[in-house]
Amino acid sequence: MYSKKYWLLLSLAALISPAYADVLVILPESGPMARAGESIKRGFMSAYTASGSKEKIIFVDSAKSNVNQIFKTRVNKNTKLVVGPLGRSDIEAVIKLKPKVPVLALNDVNTQTENVWQFSLAKQHDAEALNKLLIKDQIQTLLVLREAGTESATELFMMSLMSQSHAAIEVIHELPKKLPKKTGLLLLGDHEWMMELGSLPKQNIYATPMSIEEGKSIPIGLRFCDTPALYNGQWADLIEAYKEQPENMAFQRLLAFGGDAWTLSQQFLVGADNKQFSFVGRTGAIEVNAGKINRQPYCFEQQKKHIQILK
Repeated sequence: MYSKKYWLLLSLAALISPAYADVLVILPESGPMARAGESIKRGFMSAYTASGSKEKIIFVDSAKSNVNQIFKTRVNKNTKLVVGPLGRSDIEAVIKLKPKVPVLALNDVNTQTENVWQFSLAKQHDAEALNKLLIKDQIQTLLVLREAGTESATELFMMSLMSQSHAAIEVIHELPKKLPKKTGLLLLGDHEWMMELGSLPKQNIYATPMSIEEGKSIPIGLRFCDTPALYNGQWADLIEAYKEQPENMAFQRLLAFGGDAWTLSQQFLVGADNKQFSFVGRTGAIEVNAGKINRQPYCFEQQKKHIQILK
């Protein structure tokens, strides 16, 4: 087990690396996005350490310098890869720069350009995974019950689901007592709200990661699609990062995201022309093809004594 002293020394080593870096990581280390940036950084560094890589890494606080200035002063002939930024407006700024060095942006925007790959925990990926599950379950009608006041938090997910769903989607305002054949029920709300609904149908009930909280009970039969590393315990680096500073599940997903960002970085460091590959990641099945990164979350079902992965 890595000690706290070890992680402190590791962080210091990253900060006081030589003036040049093989990998320049641009993340918010101050301001309102600092906590998210710190979780991504810890996941990234944990996976980096576990890999045994000797690449030199430098972190830059995107909250203190604009992207143009960072690229002007920190990117040079020694830079093999830039990871980040996280903010969408910053990514747009990077795209306008048309960088010659490969960039692994840590969010997605509508614009695409050569040499800038966009990796994210996009709600669109969650919607795509759920839609595939609905098709597999032969759901023809999907009833959606939403928690009042959370509509804005789930709007992008809903739009993505509706744009690709083969099922007829109907928003309802009361919990149905039973579901007709080939009809599913999607619960869009937090865990407390979901548990207060009372007795749920026995099958064809679905939720999003928003409804799942660590250590809290999940209704038997509930199906959801999420970051697999939170449930299978197979990523030792992620477990160590969590042990050092326990996080709620939202920030655990960012730890996993940071770990996958390093795995992607390793692939890009092998060679800039390595533009088509896939791997089983902490955040799902990841495929890189034609300049785009697709992430496929895994889907699960809560059974009596354990959570079962759905294949």
